[in-house]
Amino acid sequence: MGGLVFSIVLTVHVLAGLGVIGLVLMQHGKGADMGAAFGSGASGSLFGSSGSANFLSRTTGVLAGVFFVTSLSLSYLAGVKSPAASSVMEGAAVQAPAPAANSPAPAAPAADASKAKDIPR
Repeated sequence: MGGLVFSIVLTVHVLAGLGVIGLVLMQHGKGADMGAAFGSGASGSLFGSSGSANFLSRTTGVLAGVFFVTSLSLSYLAGVKSPAASSVMEGAAVQAPAPAANSPAPAAPAADASKAKDIPR
């Protein structure tokens, strides 16, 4: 259940972030009105001359609020998860099995007779 909620909040967070980016890029800067006054841009739009600015800025504010709330929610959900171990290395140490008590000790390698004549005396 917790993983599903986290995934939903993460999806809403990403969509809100992309929406904020898109809306900010669609808005005109403060200097854009000066260009429209000299005939280089059209001041009328789908929402009227100032209606688009109000609509876009309000929608940007709402999406920024959603982005803020989902950021806080994601940080809370990430901290609520039950800790599996108190240390990163805890549980990572795998011990090798101890040798059996009745197993023979490994034999030493036999001396090679061909190398014995190479040793100076």
